[in-house]
Amino acid sequence: MKSAQIPPKLPILLRSIKKSLWIYLVLIPPFTLLMIFTLIPIAKSFLLSFQNWSFHSITWTGLENFFRLVNDPVFFKALQNTFIYTIVVVPVGIAIALALAELIRPQPPAVQTFFKSAFYLPAVVAAVVLVLVWRWIFNANNFGLLNYLLSLFNQGSVLWLQDSKHALASLIAMSLVGGQGGSVVFILAAMGGIPVHLYESARLDGSTRIKEFWFITLPLITPTLLYLSVMGTIGSFQLFTSIYLLTNGGPNYATTTSVFYIYKTGFQDFEFGYASIQAVVLFLIIMGFSALLFRTLSEDFEY
Repeated sequence: MKSAQIPPKLPILLRSIKKSLWIYLVLIPPFTLLMIFTLIPIAKSFLLSFQNWSFHSITWTGLENFFRLVNDPVFFKALQNTFIYTIVVVPVGIAIALALAELIRPQPPAVQTFFKSAFYLPAVVAAVVLVLVWRWIFNANNFGLLNYLLSLFNQGSVLWLQDSKHALASLIAMSLVGGQGGSVVFILAAMGGIPVHLYESARLDGSTRIKEFWFITLPLITPTLLYLSVMGTIGSFQLFTSIYLLTNGGPNYATTTSVFYIYKTGFQDFEFGYASIQAVVLFLIIMGFSALLFRTLSEDFEY
């Protein structure tokens, strides 16, 4: 009786599995944490969007929360504010970071290190502390910094955060002025990876600084710009801290953002089902924006 022959590829497969088994064992703890704190809550949020959840009972409502969302003017106002904030802050912020990085790039290493540290310093400070500083800057009385500066030129006080005409613009200005440190560091790191001989060759051909930036620097740091665009978009759509501490969504919903409205619906009004459908819609919007950015900016460059 002939013995069963082992396929020649099977021992190689067994050795490969044995060799990589420790990798899978190491991945089990982080994947478990990912399941518990990310994937399961996301699935639960999708489930809650079809329910009316309270502390006493859970009832299925089907698409009732969705129809309520479609007819909710506050939700669309919050979504509009979020879009305006994102569309202004993300591209303008990256443009500011690009300009600053391009000014710093030709400097000696010691000077670059100083400016990197100076621009990144606000990112080290807790967001709550920075917002409280801006709260003093935007104070409506004359002891607020901006209104004090206006008083030096005999100008009246401005209700920066209390007037619906200025509130959202003030928050946008706050983000643009103090929130580009991380982007500057990322862009400078990407610029540092570009071979110097490309710039030297361009200069031998009589290229100007603007042409070098447009035809060499900008295309080769596109992956970094893609990363900053995606992360900036996600962060802008999740704007909450400054709204909560400065305006509480007012005046007249002028600064109510999607995440703040989700918080108010879920944790102030205790309508968790309705808050969940808002979160699901926001998740789909962020995913769509991210896919659009990847499709637009994702290119491969070799150098």
